[in-house]
Amino acid sequence: MKYATKEAFEKANMFGQGNPNDGFAQYFIGNSFLNPLTDFKNGQFPLFNVTFEPGCHNNWHIHHADKGGGQILICTAGEGWYQEEGKAPQELKEGTVIVIPPNVKHWHGAKKDSWFSHISLEVPGENTSNEWLDAIPDEEYNAL
Repeated sequence: MKYATKEAFEKANMFGQGNPNDGFAQYFIGNSFLNPLTDFKNGQFPLFNVTFEPGCHNNWHIHHADKGGGQILICTAGEGWYQEEGKAPQELKEGTVIVIPPNVKHWHGAKKDSWFSHISLEVPGENTSNEWLDAIPDEEYNAL
């Protein structure tokens, strides 16, 4: 379901918006927010609800790993997009689950007319790292 207003979205965003995603803002077009769902600083598995304002999306990026690794997105509220390099963009809606293999270049974020949130889970692995790349060209995103 699309949520054009923040008020309507907040009622559906059961895991909460959290705080501005300042630490990664340079890799996002628009404003995103992080709400930690686990006590990751004290050793619990890191799990975050990521909220995107309408039109917000991240840059191309890769979750590298020698073994294991990757990312899982569980879409919880609103509508968004996911795209792997060389493939068509995929619509994201509440209930969509995306399993992103390690070493796959991709991006994800909100549709331009809807708030969006997903739970982000980085899959444990060996020698994992994230590589942030270029932004999606405006003309490509705006054509979606």
